[in-house]
This record gives sequence, structure tokens and C-alpha cells, in this order.
Amino acid sequence: MMEEQGREHAMVVFQGKGIRRIWQGEEWWYSVVDVVGILSESQDPGNYWKVLKHRLSQEGGDETVTNCNRLKLIAEDGKLRLTDCANTETLFRLIQSIPSPKAEPFKQWLAKVGYERVQEIENPELAQKRMKELYRVKGYSDAWIEKRLRGIAVRDELTDEWDKRGIETNIEFSILTAEISKAAFGLTPSEYLAHKGLKRQNLRDHMNDLELIFTMLGEAATTEIARTKDAQGFVENKDAARKGGKISGDARLDLEAETGKGIVSDENYLDTPEKVKRLGKKN
Repeated sequence: MMEEQGREHAMVVFQGKGIRRIWQGEEWWYSVVDVVGILSESQDPGNYWKVLKHRLSQEGGDETVTNCNRLKLIAEDGKLRLTDCANTETLFRLIQSIPSPKAEPFKQWLAKVGYERVQEIENPELAQKRMKELYRVKGYSDAWIEKRLRGIAVRDELTDEWDKRGIETNIEFSILTAEISKAAFGLTPSEYLAHKGLKRQNLRDHMNDLELIFTMLGEAATTEIARTKDAQGFVENKDAARKGGKISGDARLDLEAETGKGIVSDENYLDTPEKVKRLGKKN
């Protein structure tokens, strides 16, 4: 339902590689494909897991396989998709089935991160610190990270507001998001992805500072309008989304007129990390 990750949809890092997870039933559930990819170092972890599941079933390891739940995790395209997930106990059993020199370090790491949720409940700032570290590992500057995290908070506030106002389906959330983006940038999210040469990646992870700022403005304005007008249901919230996006779009056009520079960029951070591109612009 939400395009951004919150504390319920979190990612942790093992040796520089991300593992998606979700908090459900008072415990963490981890993406099996992500774990399998790291331990097996396979070029096709999805197929590796498919073959492993079949072998475990034939060998009488059905319990391990059936203990994997299909839960919705955020995919590379930023959408929630059903994914095989396992809790800590099941992962420990799965690890035994994958020959890997990383198995023992991974077990130690897994035991450690199992306590993180309790820590985050007691001190929410820890979740933000961990997210910062994930982006640093990916090559983002501290200045960009601060804007990105603020953008996630703004997005969460908006989606929470939509939840309260009768927006229920993923399609409705996507349409409202597209309305804001179209009014703010002249592009829907899918068109924006294509403009940046992206396919399934998270669009916002490839936005520069100003793109993030105008995204935040459009979504914050939409939240405020929805509250002020007490927008209820899809139609009224769609109108609020258009108006919120237009506020950002008008501000973008004003800045472009003053500077003579376009805000919408075709650059991405697939090949060159954000921090490196930032230094290049300064030089």
C-alpha cells in the first residue's frame, strides 16, 4: 500500500547487502530470496530458492518450506509484492541447506538483529540510524540522506491520512500518487522512471536534492489540503492530490524561470553513487 518503507517494512544490511523484512506476529520475517542470494552468491537467487524448495520437499524437509509465509514486501519497483518469508527459527534451518562460508557469520548476525525491533520500540531513533547506514553503504551523502528520510516521513504521514479517509486499495494509492507527481513534475511515476532510464528501481532513490524537495512539497501540501477540506473517499482525495501537486508544480516552474534550469533530471545513481556525482558537480 505504501510506496515508502516504514518501520514495519524495513531493510537490514549484512556485509553490505540489503535484506528485506517485515514485522508480523511480534517477530521479524525475512525475505528468503534475499538471504539465499547472499549465502549462495547465485546470479539467480529466485531460481536457486525454487530448486532448493523442491529438494527440501523431496528430502522430507516440508516443515521448513511450509514454515515460509507469503508476505508482501517492497520490490525493486517500489510496489508491495508477495514474497516467501521466514522467521529467525526457520532461517536457521534453511541456512544448514546452503553450503556457504558465510553461513556461520550470518547466523551470528541474525541472532543479533533479532533484538533490534525491541530496541526500536524503546528508542525509535535507532530505526532511523539504521536506515541512514543502509543509504551510506549504497553511496549516498549525508545531505541527501537527510532529505530522503524526511521525505519518507512526509510520505508516511500522507498515506496514514489516506488510510483514515477511505483510501483502501493499492490501485487507489497508486492513482493518487500519480496525480501528485503529474501535477508537480508533469510526469507520472512510471513516466519518471522511464525518463531516468530506470525499470523496477525505487524512483526516489534516484532523485537529486531538488527533486526530493519538490516531491515532499507536493505530498505535504496534499496532506494539509485533505485535512483542511476533510476530504473523504477517493474522488475528494484525488482532487486534493491534484491541488497539492499543483502547489509543488507552480513552485518548480517559478524556480526554473528564475534559474533557467530544469528541475526534472534524467540522471540516476545506477552506475555512479550519489556522493560521487555530488562531488563532481562541486568540482
